[in-house]
Amino acid sequence: MSERHAPVIVVGAGLSGLACAVHLHEAGVPVRVLEASDGVGGRVRTDVVNGFRLDRGFQVLNTGYPEARRVLDLAALDVRAFASGLLIHGAGVRSRVMLPWRHPRHALSAPLSGIGTPRDKAVLAAITARDLAFPASRLRCGHDRTTLEELRAWGMSDAMIDGLLRPFLAGVLLERGLETSSRVFHLFWRSFARGRIGVPAFGMGEIPRQLADRLPPGTVTLGARVIRVAPGAVELEGGGTHDGAAAVVVAADPGAAGRLLPGIEVPPMRAVTTFYHAAPRSPLGEPVQVIDATGAIADTIVLTDAAPTYAADGRALISTSVLGVTGDEPRVRERLTGIYGDTSSWEHLATYQVPEALPAMPPPHPLRSPVRLGSGLYVCGDHRDTGSQQGALVSGRRAAHAVLADLHAPAARRPRVVARHR
Repeated sequence: MSERHAPVIVVGAGLSGLACAVHLHEAGVPVRVLEASDGVGGRVRTDVVNGFRLDRGFQVLNTGYPEARRVLDLAALDVRAFASGLLIHGAGVRSRVMLPWRHPRHALSAPLSGIGTPRDKAVLAAITARDLAFPASRLRCGHDRTTLEELRAWGMSDAMIDGLLRPFLAGVLLERGLETSSRVFHLFWRSFARGRIGVPAFGMGEIPRQLADRLPPGTVTLGARVIRVAPGAVELEGGGTHDGAAAVVVAADPGAAGRLLPGIEVPPMRAVTTFYHAAPRSPLGEPVQVIDATGAIADTIVLTDAAPTYAADGRALISTSVLGVTGDEPRVRERLTGIYGDTSSWEHLATYQVPEALPAMPPPHPLRSPVRLGSGLYVCGDHRDTGSQQGALVSGRRAAHAVLADLHAPAARRPRVVARHR
């Protein structure tokens, strides 16, 4: 088999690996995807438990992500949107902040909320307007510092930061110190302002399923754990091998990628735990995210207020996330009682502990890390771009384009030196 007609092997069937495989397939290149687990999706999967659809950790799809709009059929996913705003619970106080252009009847919610000063609200409006107006390329080129330093440089008070930005971003970035790159913050803020957040009607697992369905039958092999990679070949746990590949793309999670490719830097990972409860009826009655300014939890939402399809029996499904790894459901329920009222009739369905949910992105954060490692080896994943579905999908496309460029380059020009950076 000539190299041009040999398959490209993609290790990992998460969003980045599937996106890479789809781009290669649609360019006419044969591809094989090897996945260690029993299903596609990586960190983006959905389980069905007692008729409820439980995503593996609270996740949402942001329709403002450019790559999601480019590569996914959002209409087919039937995205059920949440309200474009927040309910903020402090110590016995609830405040509402909504995007006025999406929810005109709540246009005065932010100005009249007790969070921050009029100057703070003007600063937040200026940040939002700037991030909406600037192209993403300009935001990516901005000065990089921590998000906390950035917000203070804009003149935002600690009261506004602690009352709104810190608790909201804790659920997005999975850290409360606002240590994340300010360039990442602005890119995320732009996407939130431009798009809607929601979930596919039948769970977040429908996203990788849709990508996998665009590949020929038999392309993805499940239960195939790769333990070693080399130019043109991979070795499987148990002794099997696949060789003669045109290229090998490692699209595993960051830790596994680091073990397979010792030359790449593996970022620290943020952890989160998500608790699912079923209630006889919705304790809220509207599809809006609730964030906790006290820090006892990160956020909570009644998923079935937006997506009734997440429950088969008409009950309400509540998702609650806490930073870190914990199993303390009674403590979480105590806080939920303070937010929603009586929870004694709620059924605890499941707890998902996700120790490696999101790569840490402190400054200076390289928004584009190399995907070409030389010698026919490539890498992709959200740790090569931004830690998000957008970053995973983009890095998959970038890796596919690098493979295609090298396959069509004269042999003498193909790269053979392994890059020595992240």
